[in-house]
Amino acid sequence: MLFLAAVPAWSQTVALAGIMGQRALLVIDGAAAEVFAPGDSREGVRLVSVQSDQAVVEVGGRRQSLRVGEGPVRLSSATTATDTKRIVLHAGPGGHFIAVGQINGASVRFLVDTGATEVSLGSQQADQIGLQYRSGTQVPMYTANGAVPGYQVHLDSVKLEGVEVFNVDAIVTTSPMPFVLLGNSFLSRFQIRQENDSLTLEKRF
Repeated sequence: MLFLAAVPAWSQTVALAGIMGQRALLVIDGAAAEVFAPGDSREGVRLVSVQSDQAVVEVGGRRQSLRVGEGPVRLSSATTATDTKRIVLHAGPGGHFIAVGQINGASVRFLVDTGATEVSLGSQQADQIGLQYRSGTQVPMYTANGAVPGYQVHLDSVKLEGVEVFNVDAIVTTSPMPFVLLGNSFLSRFQIRQENDSLTLEKRF
């Protein structure tokens, strides 16, 4: 049995027709249903995450939760002042909050880490986005494998869900990292509230 929950986004309609494990069956503009895995994008629609009976999609930079069996949900194309100060993230597998954002205008994948003092990224990620970290202050970093060199830097901007924060402290390590850790040099600019599988960040200033 298929249930529909539709979202009008700009001129598009996105419908959640069903959940298959960690994949979602989405219908875009009434076309044939297609299987999406988290991270897949088609026709301007990206599947962010899937959990039990709901999926989070991103259309035109805006995110919306679709739940199997619920009625249509509207996603306005207009951006309000409140929208530009609020970030809402949904937990993925393992309860982690992972989202695509930008550092200095370049796309990266963030993992929210409230235990990290600063935004932290690996040197490979830094090279990919053109960050000139080697001109930063070199500092020692200690891992399970011993000490590794790190570089203290300042990021011109960090952007997530349309909310941009400027002049953010960060650390670059030579150890490989699968995600950019979104630490407290960014998170401290927000009031943080977690409810079940949702994390809401309200910008302080």
